[in-house]
Amino acid sequence: MQRTNYIFQQTSIAEFKSQLLLWAQQFNVAVWLDSNNYHQKHSNFDAVLAVDSFSHIETSYKNAFQQLKSYQTNTKDFIFGYLSYDLKNAIENLSSNNFDGLGFPDLYFFQPKKLFFIKGNTVEVKYISNFENEIHLDLEEISKQKNNNQKLKSNKQIKIKLRIHKDEYFKKLNTVLNHIHRGDIYEANFCQEFYSENSTINPLEVYQNLNKISKPPFATFLKLNDKFLLSASPERYLKKDGETVISQPIKGTEKRASTLVEDQKLINQLEQNPKERAENIMIVDLVRNDLSRSAIKGSVKVEELCKVYTFEQVHQLISTVICKVKDSVHPVDIIKDTFPMGSMTGAPKISAMKIIEAVEETKRGIYSGAVGYFTPNGDFDFNVIIRSILYNASNKYVSYSVGGAITSKSEPEKEYEECLLKAKAMKQVLLNTK
Repeated sequence: MQRTNYIFQQTSIAEFKSQLLLWAQQFNVAVWLDSNNYHQKHSNFDAVLAVDSFSHIETSYKNAFQQLKSYQTNTKDFIFGYLSYDLKNAIENLSSNNFDGLGFPDLYFFQPKKLFFIKGNTVEVKYISNFENEIHLDLEEISKQKNNNQKLKSNKQIKIKLRIHKDEYFKKLNTVLNHIHRGDIYEANFCQEFYSENSTINPLEVYQNLNKISKPPFATFLKLNDKFLLSASPERYLKKDGETVISQPIKGTEKRASTLVEDQKLINQLEQNPKERAENIMIVDLVRNDLSRSAIKGSVKVEELCKVYTFEQVHQLISTVICKVKDSVHPVDIIKDTFPMGSMTGAPKISAMKIIEAVEETKRGIYSGAVGYFTPNGDFDFNVIIRSILYNASNKYVSYSVGGAITSKSEPEKEYEECLLKAKAMKQVLLNTK
């Protein structure tokens, strides 16, 4: 597919980004990815907007990877979209029978008519050539956008409920620990949902507020008709750059302190914490194993092990695992070989997924899946959908889920506190939305 490129310099990038996102609201389908200028080694651009579907694929988990493979191969263009966690059912003999209040399709990708890439002060516009005559008209429209700060009135104050109450959480956590002590698994990522029914929110405003207090490297605003993903994800799932594939699992969390001295103390504690390091290392082993299915033999390497990265609300332990792949390996197969990401399942992966399906109360859907894009030459970059608010505007259903890695060293009270720490930003943003 031919695209027309137009490149220009923009002096006030922050303002332009804000205008671009406002302008994007008119489209039925939009994906906005923003790194918030977070310093990271493996990065191609600072932000990208993809809008207006020229073609798309939407499917249930059945044969999802096969269909995506054929769509990606035949389109030979940029495609943006997501993989829901429940695609696990296409890979293994698994099921997802828990409650789903959101109703996102299992997989959705689209070929955008209009693309905007931002790097530094440079904006690169890539329109499908049939629409090139709209570039300058659109840029004029974008420059006129003003955030009028008019809040959308909701029916009533948002009331957040817990799908699993505290006592029940401890009971379920002990079930997971029993499986670990029996040797069925050695780690499981157990998640719980917080939700609000009959609630109306302004998705753009909620996303902007969440992004402002979190400033994560993998922020996402995704609109698919009446469904929205408002994400402050700090985690990269998988990136392919030429023959190099990069995975950056997060496992290990510590709160932030109010002073630099205290903060540094918490960083040191996290770095040395045997329980948090064990969590991370178990998943690194799983990622290495997953990558080795597609990798050139002997090319899987751990580039960084348990390095502390600091975000607005938390410190996290992140490892970076890289490998090399042959040209002959299809990019979708690399994803299929590693999906769902180990940081959101546990290990061994299949046993962990069966156990968490039994103890969790909610179908994960798009939560703990991945959102991102493929380039025309088959490179890709996907984040992990965590620290995210999900919204179905037609159902008036708002949801966010949080989880933690349960290992033999887990203390139930501390695990519960970690969940509340991870949920803090989402709760704060929703309760401030009138």
